[in-house]
Amino acid sequence: MLDCPSSPAEQDPTVADLLAARPHLSMHALDGLTLEDVPLNAIADAVGTPTWVMGAGTLRARYRLLDGAMRGAGLAPSIHFAVKANDHLAVLRILAAEGAGADVVSGGELRRARAAGVPAGRIVFSGVGKTREEMALALAEGIGHIAVESAEELDILSDVAASSGWVAPITLRVNPDVDAGTHEKITTGLSTNKFGIAYARAAALYERSASLPGLKPLGFSVHIGSQIVAMAPYRAAFARVADLVRAVRARGLPVSLVDCGGGLGITYRDEVEGAPEALAGAIRAELGDLDVRLAIEPGRWLAGSAGLLLSRVILRKAGEDGLPSFLILDAAMNDLMRPSLYEAWHGILPVSARDATRPVEAVNVVGPVCESADSFADGRFLPRLDEGARVALLDTGAYGAVMSSTYNGRPLAAQVLVDGGRWSVIRERQPVESLWAADRIPDWVMPAPAGG
Repeated sequence: MLDCPSSPAEQDPTVADLLAARPHLSMHALDGLTLEDVPLNAIADAVGTPTWVMGAGTLRARYRLLDGAMRGAGLAPSIHFAVKANDHLAVLRILAAEGAGADVVSGGELRRARAAGVPAGRIVFSGVGKTREEMALALAEGIGHIAVESAEELDILSDVAASSGWVAPITLRVNPDVDAGTHEKITTGLSTNKFGIAYARAAALYERSASLPGLKPLGFSVHIGSQIVAMAPYRAAFARVADLVRAVRARGLPVSLVDCGGGLGITYRDEVEGAPEALAGAIRAELGDLDVRLAIEPGRWLAGSAGLLLSRVILRKAGEDGLPSFLILDAAMNDLMRPSLYEAWHGILPVSARDATRPVEAVNVVGPVCESADSFADGRFLPRLDEGARVALLDTGAYGAVMSSTYNGRPLAAQVLVDGGRWSVIRERQPVESLWAADRIPDWVMPAPAGG
C-alpha cells in the first residue's frame, strides 16, 4: 500500500501524495520511478549513485508558467535566474534560450553566465561583498546593472568606474525591514540581516549617488528572503519601495527601474507553493502605477522541483530498544547540505515500483559522513527499503549540487540532464584522485618512514 498508517508523522505526504504533486514524476510498474520520460533505474544502472538528475522539460515549463503569469497580469519584467540556485552551464543555457537573464553574486557566477551564453546586458550583479576586481569585470562586460548594498560599496564602485572611464548602471538594494516569514537562515529583508541599505537612509543615498562620478542610478532593488509562499511580506516590501520611488522623484531625481528580487517558494513537504499569479498580483498592486521597468530574480521556483538526487541504501542498521532503524545511503550531507544546514525537508521516493508498494515503517535516513548532522530524515515513514534499494531525494534542483563539497574525501556526484525521453551526463563523477591533484607538498616535509 502507498498510504502511511496512523502515526505522529501521518501528516507527511505519502508516496502517492508526492507523485500526485509532481506531474513530471511517474511510477511505472516495470520501469519504476520516471522523470519526464526517462526511467531513473536506467540512469543509475549506467552512471551509478549518487547522481543528480535535472529535467530540462520541467525547467522550461516552470519558466513559461512564471513568464505567462507576469504577462497575464499586464507586466513584462525582465527575468533574471538566480545563478546561486543552480549554476550548471546546461541549466543556464536552457533558461537563456527561454529568454532569462542571470542574477549573479560573484565574479565566478558572472563568468559562468557568460560562458553559458547569457548576454551581458541581461545580467545583474547582487551581493554584499563585491571586490574591486569583480566590479571592474562587471563593468568591462557591460552588464545590465549592479545592485549596490551599502554606502561604502557605492564609494568604491564610483572610484572603480571613474578611474577607468566607465559609467556604472546601478540600483540601490533597499532593506525594507520586512519579515518574510521563512527560515531565519534564508531571510534577507530584516534590519538585522547583512543585506541591503537601511530604508531610512536609502533616499539620501540615492540622491548622493547621482552626484558621484562614474555612476548612473536607475532605481531600487529589494529582496526579502527565500522560500516565501505568502504574499503579504512581498506586498509590504513593494509598498515601501513604491513610497521610496515617489519620495526620490519628489526630489527631482529620475527612477526608471525597480528590481523586485526573488524568493518565491515551492512545495517540499505540504506547503502551498508560491503562485506566480499571486506574485504578479502583488507587484501590480504596489508597483503597477509607477511607470518603471520591472525585474524579478527567481531561482528556487524555477529549478527546485526540476531536480532530484538519486541514491541507494548501503545498509540497514537496526535501532536500539525499539527505536527506528537507520537507512544509510551513499548520498550524504556533502552532496545535499540543505537538511543539515536548514533542517530542510525533502521527499524521499523508492525508485522501484515494487519497493513503493511495501508496508511502511518509521526509519531514520542518514548518510555515511562522520557527522551527526548527516541526516536526511528522522522517523520518516517509508516503504521498507533493504540494502541496495534505490531512492530519489526530491526537489533538489535548487541549492543542491551547487552547494556540494568533497568533505570526508567524497568526490562530487555525477550530474545528468533529462529532456523528454533522452538523457545525457552533463558532469562526470569526479575522480577520487582529483581531490588531491592540486595539493603540493613542500620539499622540506619529509616522507613518512617506511615500514609499520
